[in-house]
Amino acid sequence: MRISYHGHSSVSVETRQNVRLLFDPFITDDQLTDLIIDDVTVDYILITHAYGNRLSDMIEIAKKNDATVISNSEIVCLVKQHGVKNTQVMVEGSSCVFPFGRVKMVPAKHRSGYELDTSTGCIGAPSGYIVECEGKTIYHAGDTSEFSEMKLIGDEFNIDVAFLPIGDGHIMGPLEAAHANELIRAKAVIPILFNTFPKTRQNPQIFVELVTEGIGEVMEIGEELELW
Repeated sequence: MRISYHGHSSVSVETRQNVRLLFDPFITDDQLTDLIIDDVTVDYILITHAYGNRLSDMIEIAKKNDATVISNSEIVCLVKQHGVKNTQVMVEGSSCVFPFGRVKMVPAKHRSGYELDTSTGCIGAPSGYIVECEGKTIYHAGDTSEFSEMKLIGDEFNIDVAFLPIGDGHIMGPLEAAHANELIRAKAVIPILFNTFPKTRQNPQIFVELVTEGIGEVMEIGEELELW
């Protein structure tokens, strides 16, 4: 499979069979991303939590590609109201088998809200995802802080690549993310969710220096990582 990083927490995966997955697309309001909505081709979109700067892009991409949106029931209900036809509801701790492999929804510690008119409501619980595909295991933690149940994720899965947020503020900082990786024990770990906004300014090399030598890797926006 081929993994690409597109800035913020947007990560895409392409399998040998040319099945395309996209985690948390955030394009319109991200000046750093390499993605252009009209050029995105995708079969499955995995959404970790509700937040305006993700859902608006995701709805447009899903409708354009007739893609399947994977998320919690509240987000799925919302996007169906906006014309998304193909969806898969998941709940924390559940697994689903898809043509490309198996997906498990795991916990995250954050918020999940969506602004509607002048009010903001809570829409489901935030999550992360474990994707098992072509003999590899990927963990996308979503927006989260460090939490003790991460050890259970590490005990259950032999994680090849983990994507962990380091932006601090409303999510983990580099130190907390390094502690988190001690719990999940990923073979390779890539920092995400940093430098998109002023409050998330971080030097990702600090995180690389905090984790076990040789496993931390900073992916540039648009860079590809091959796992064959």
